[in-house]
Parts: sequence; C-alpha cells; structure tokens
Amino acid sequence: MQLRKVTAASAAVLALALTATACGSDKEDGGSGDGKKITIGIKIDQPGIGLKTPDGKYTGFDVDVATYVAKELGYKAEDIVFKETKSADRETAIERGDVKFIAASYSINDERLQKVDFAGPYLLAHQDILVRADDDSIKSPADLNNKKLCSVAGSTSAKNVKDKLAPKADLQTYGGYSECLTGLENKVIDALTTDDSILAGYASQQNFQGKFKLAGFKMTNENYGIGLKKGDADLKKKINDALTKMVSDGSWDKAVKDNFGPANYKNEPAPKIGNIVK
Repeated sequence: MQLRKVTAASAAVLALALTATACGSDKEDGGSGDGKKITIGIKIDQPGIGLKTPDGKYTGFDVDVATYVAKELGYKAEDIVFKETKSADRETAIERGDVKFIAASYSINDERLQKVDFAGPYLLAHQDILVRADDDSIKSPADLNNKKLCSVAGSTSAKNVKDKLAPKADLQTYGGYSECLTGLENKVIDALTTDDSILAGYASQQNFQGKFKLAGFKMTNENYGIGLKKGDADLKKKINDALTKMVSDGSWDKAVKDNFGPANYKNEPAPKIGNIVK
C-alpha cells in the first residue's frame, strides 16, 4: 500500500516535470534553432505579399522570404508563429519584443531607421497604378488628371500622385484595396495606386487574372527590408546571410514567379543585400 502511494506521488512529479518541459518548448530561443518557436510579423490581408487563407495557412512573397530566413536560422516550418503586424504597429511590435523580426512590405526609410534596424533589402518595389486590361488611355501619370484614382484610407500613395503628378486627379478613398479592385472592375474608378508588388499580388488572384495590368510608371522606389530590434547586429548578419543565400540558390526568383507571375509583374533584379538605401 505504501509502495503504491510513493509510486503515485512520483508519477505526479514526473507529469509536472514533463508539463513544464512542454510549456518551455513554446518559447523563442533567440535564433539558436533548438526546436523552440519564433514569432515573425507579417501582413495577413495582402494577396501575393502576406495572406492568411480561410484554412489558416499563410501565403505570399513575404511569407516565403520569412520562412526561408527562419529555416536558415534553424527553425522548421512548424516552429514559426506568424503574427499580423499592421503598418502603424510595426516599430512598436519590434521594440516590445512581440516579434523576432518583421517581413511585411516594410519599406526602409530614415524615420524608421531611427527606431529599428533593417536586414536586406530583399525587394525593390515602385509606386505604380493598376488599370483595366483593356484601358489604354493612361500612358503617363499626368493622364490621371480628371480620372478617378483609388487608394485606401491613410495611404500616402494617392496623395503623392495628387500633390506631385496629377493635381486634378479625382481621388477616391476606400476602406481596402479589395474594394478598390471591385470598383476598378466595375468601372466605378479608373485606376488604383500603391506599390507595384502589392498591385501585382492582387492582380495575380485567380478571380482577377487577365482583368488588370500594371502601367509600369515606377513613381517611387520602395526598398523592402526585414525589420528587427535596433542594435541586434548578430541577428541582422544572420538574416542578411540567409537572404544572400536565397538569392544565390534561385529560391528568390522562384518566390517572385510563384506570387506575382500571373500579373506579368516586371520585377527589378534582387537588390544587393546589406546595401541599405532609401
């Protein structure tokens, strides 16, 4: 009887130990790749860039880049926890340690470099417009004058066009890019503007393939980088090494084709990794 009590107690202690070990395995390991989790910030509502599908999976160019980098840091796909990071929250998420790094159409600029560091850049995008495939009336940004131009609330892209390139453009502000696309398809608006990579991602969706085209105006340069905590030189080097390998082994080109190919996106060659430009 006494033996049975001791055995039961020992089993309880063992169970508690195993539980503690299991809980500990969900913590991040800071890049040592010993099987623990890593949390990566992405967009979850941008097709071709970062999208969470109805079945809970994640797709897009940034997702492919982040997954490749995590693998080079020692993590398996199942060790990655993707976390939505909206544009306005990216620096805060990094500074607070909510994420290890962010790959989310994150353009490098001086203001952001005051708060976070960047690895990369890993993609050079440009502000462009998307129009209907059968519309040949817009041959330059100036042709947007008196045209209905759509972008999302809070976007600087449409303001850039109206302030500098086509002051008479009829700016239409919608809640999301999907709404702009619907308006474009239904001829309620004439053009949609934001980064060409984002536009290509939307146009590559199966239900939109062949309906739209990129104008190819290249109105700005947007160097996408991977954001990480300021001063973490070791992690920055590891990510840059991973990005360099992704380019050299052909995985970068494959990711571009897989995510943007159906839109006939004429992407720039992979930028020089580690050359931070604005």
